[in-house]
Amino acid sequence: MKLNSEQVKRTMMQMEAEVLPDDHPAIARLNSVFGDHTYFVDRSGLKVLEPADTRDIEGQTGEIVSLAEWSDASLTSLRPHEPEPTGVIVVLEPSKH
Repeated sequence: MKLNSEQVKRTMMQMEAEVLPDDHPAIARLNSVFGDHTYFVDRSGLKVLEPADTRDIEGQTGEIVSLAEWSDASLTSLRPHEPEPTGVIVVLEPSKH
């Protein structure tokens, strides 16, 4: 999912990660491999959000999906893997009710 600026802010309040800006040199390559997303990096690796169908949470939600893990202790090189849902849900837009 590609997030708007408000959704990025909400996500950053709910997870400890940094967002890769659209002008980051890796974005073109990431988009060619994983599709058009807003990418986040944290201490464990590369993450994106995918739409989540949650019945118990009102509003628009996304699930954090891991795409790659760090392959070195200095956190400079990522090793991609099959997308792995983490089970962690982020509220992107609260219910309007």
